[in-house]
Amino acid sequence: MTGPAYPDPRYAAGPPAVCYRHPDRPTGLSCSRCGRPACPECLRPAAVGQHCLDCLRADGMQRTTVPQFGDRGIRPMVAKPLVASRPYATYGLIAVNVVIFVICALQARGVDMLRSQLFVDWALYKPWVADGEYWRLLTAGFLHFSVTHIAVNMLSLYILGRDLEIAIGIPRYLGVYLTALLGGSAAVMVLGADNGVNAGASGAIYGLMGAVLVVVIKARASPTPVITIIVLNLVLSVTIPGISLFAHVGGLVFGAAATAGIIFGPQWVLAPERRTAAAASRVGWIAMIGLLVIAVVIGVGAGLAFPSSRIPLG
Repeated sequence: MTGPAYPDPRYAAGPPAVCYRHPDRPTGLSCSRCGRPACPECLRPAAVGQHCLDCLRADGMQRTTVPQFGDRGIRPMVAKPLVASRPYATYGLIAVNVVIFVICALQARGVDMLRSQLFVDWALYKPWVADGEYWRLLTAGFLHFSVTHIAVNMLSLYILGRDLEIAIGIPRYLGVYLTALLGGSAAVMVLGADNGVNAGASGAIYGLMGAVLVVVIKARASPTPVITIIVLNLVLSVTIPGISLFAHVGGLVFGAAATAGIIFGPQWVLAPERRTAAAASRVGWIAMIGLLVIAVVIGVGAGLAFPSSRIPLG
């Protein structure tokens, strides 16, 4: 005995829809934004549903490689321009640091960097910052004392930067790096030894550690591995002589704060109905620029408070 015959639901409402870009392909899928039918090739996963290629182009977004932090995939954290599938900004920063190190080594005819004129002109030295040489707050972050120093820093920059750059976009990544660098220099100016010579990208790299921690928290992944790495590095900063703990802590704090401003700032400041991509981007940039200004003001202010004296470097 059989039941009553029902019409095939696939043909009850007429012929099946076809992809808006491929008329020869029937499809039951559609863009969750504009509603146009589209085949799987013409759809991309979104936070809610899937979007067609035209809607993605309208938002200025491109398909990117999904970075990995720990054991969970994290999609790009914010709507962004200038997204790349490879960490070009990280490669560029590594290249700049290496080129400057080679120039200093050639000038010094070895690795005694205090014999390099470029190193002396750029290193962070509080008495000379007090004399108005405020560019040292920035340039010191591109100098290194030895081959081991630059090798460790550039390896750390590559490991941390390659995924973070893709997650938050090139402009914001560079903004976080610069903010952390200046934050580390500001901490040295306030808390560091008066006659200490400071140089290295460590402050900026610790800022990237803080940024990765914020991204992991946003993705609701376990922050334990990142926190463990940060704590271990801070312990090494305390126990190994000659390492500037204040530059590391300052970079960590400012880097984490800048990333939090980018990712969480819009939801703290904007009402839900106003959280468009453009508004979120503006809030994030305002937060990061504000932190940059604070870092510069702290560094310059500490220099103004320092008794100016042109004592020898070293």
